[in-house]
Amino acid sequence: MQLFDLVFYVFALITLISGCVVVFSKNIIYSAFSLLFTFFGVAALYVLLHADFLAVTQILIYVGGILVLLLFGVMLTNNVISVDMKTGTIQAIPALIIAAVVAGTLAGLSYSTWRGVGVPAAGGPQTTTGTLGRMLMTSYVIPFEIASVVLLVALIGAAMTARRHRNS
Repeated sequence: MQLFDLVFYVFALITLISGCVVVFSKNIIYSAFSLLFTFFGVAALYVLLHADFLAVTQILIYVGGILVLLLFGVMLTNNVISVDMKTGTIQAIPALIIAAVVAGTLAGLSYSTWRGVGVPAAGGPQTTTGTLGRMLMTSYVIPFEIASVVLLVALIGAAMTARRHRNS
């Protein structure tokens, strides 16, 4: 086993264990904090796949924005959040079948993906950030600007809708 494989397995294990804690923990604070490790594990896997832009985006958007917002929302909520987790065998059997199918599919996809990935050549991997930046500011500048205007209109519409409901 090479060092690259060992690093992959370590980050995959971190991501899987913290993801399981997110799903199965009964304490929402523990779930939110283990989501942090899940996001960092996914970002590390992106780095191993030489997708540096996705890794940085993962950390900036998910860890820096969404997770912090989620943690503030959970910590500022005074209500106790509880969920009744009682399920019968009628619901558990289809859930286990679906989980087995999804796990098998993910295992097959990860095997076929990681089979061809090895240690980078002596020249090293090429970064994608510069190429994406040039493409966004040259070839795709019009769709980029249209998307920003559409998002701005959606934000203004949401603010107007919230304001209208508050005044009513």
